[in-house]
Amino acid sequence: MPQYQQHASWKLEGGGQIMDLETAVKDGILGGGGGGGGLLPGKDATLVPVAEKPNLRNMIEELYSEVEDVPSVFICPISLEPMVDPVTLITGQTYERANILKWFSMGHLTCPTTMQELWDDAVTPNRTLCQLINAWFSQRYLQMKKRSENVQGRATELIQTLKKAKGQARVQALKELHKIVVAHAPVNTSVVDFAGVTLLSSLLGPFTSHAVGSEVIAIIVNLTLDSDTKANLMQPAKISLVVDLLNEGTIDTKINCTRLIEMLMWERSFRSEVVSSLSLLVALLRLVKDKRHPNGVAAGLSLLKDIGSHEQVRSLMVSIGAVPQLAELLSNSKWELKFIQPALQILDDLSTIPDGLLALKDCHQIIPTAVRLLMHASEACTHHALSILWAVCKLALDECAFLAVEAGLAAKLLLVLQSGCNPEMKQRAAELLKLCSHNYSPTVFISKCKLTRTMQ
Repeated sequence: MPQYQQHASWKLEGGGQIMDLETAVKDGILGGGGGGGGLLPGKDATLVPVAEKPNLRNMIEELYSEVEDVPSVFICPISLEPMVDPVTLITGQTYERANILKWFSMGHLTCPTTMQELWDDAVTPNRTLCQLINAWFSQRYLQMKKRSENVQGRATELIQTLKKAKGQARVQALKELHKIVVAHAPVNTSVVDFAGVTLLSSLLGPFTSHAVGSEVIAIIVNLTLDSDTKANLMQPAKISLVVDLLNEGTIDTKINCTRLIEMLMWERSFRSEVVSSLSLLVALLRLVKDKRHPNGVAAGLSLLKDIGSHEQVRSLMVSIGAVPQLAELLSNSKWELKFIQPALQILDDLSTIPDGLLALKDCHQIIPTAVRLLMHASEACTHHALSILWAVCKLALDECAFLAVEAGLAAKLLLVLQSGCNPEMKQRAAELLKLCSHNYSPTVFISKCKLTRTMQ
């Protein structure tokens, strides 16, 4: 039986070759020639670790999402991920050991890449390639750690600067810290550890300029906040500044303000009074109305949905015209599910209070829009649309049921009954179908259902 012979060279992406490990290190194939860290050749030509590092698997997990230039020779053809324990078949093809053994265990006795039949399923450890992979990822891991240390040091310096800086110097320091926090996630821990969150929170107040406030909030929404910090941020003076920025800031600032308020709403100590502000609700409806910025629309709807879950705030939402504005948004058939679902949920919540239900009945767009959205986007959307239609038809049966049936409700309800929706939703659909049929003769109502002769 022929024995597997190690390849004299390894092909790299772009047509290059690795003649051997020493050549690879020397020519910079591993990420920049000579002395870059990682593994270096020793006196006996073996690789000597420069410093203790995590194992290869851990390094790959940390680095793989950040690096884009991983040589194709390092990638397992089965999993399309970097190999940790590469082994070679008699065909010369190399795979991750666990992947190729799983392939064999499934009854395949072929090479997955070439589909060539194998007369021997033996695998040979590819030590040279393993060393190359180790060296390549080790060097980049050390470089990443060094960059991280430098960035963390700079973040600490900026925090110290913010304790004394004023005016434009403070704004510039905040802008630089914001860029660092967004680009380097590990820095977030350093900012928290060095009391940076407390300092940033202290910069928000009634006399804070919008330039400073915008940058502070942009940083805070990227940090992990503890309960004490969130409680501090819920102080009226700080919330007032956030609302001002939500009304007058740039689109990015407005989105960051919605994110901050959402973070605070998840805190146990949160009180609905924090968001019981006409100015806040008006700002959110303006954000939702601005179709130039879909991300802003999504952010505004998300926060309005969370606020609408608090019964105490629903009357305020109705009083500033939330129902017709959301109905107008839903009437646009081009919106995606991420816009439709929260808008329907808000309207469903508002239908649970008398003034909200009356506003829904009086809005001429609600019934045709809700009928259109039945069985249109998702089961959750169907649930909310059905709930809204049930509520308004119960309130004014003669008027609303007629409009709903003319808009095609009966046929849509039959689709719900025949679908895989949950039993509660089917029961509600059956009750609504029966309710809407009262003002029609059987023949006319059947025609409204658009039933075929067989279905009749």
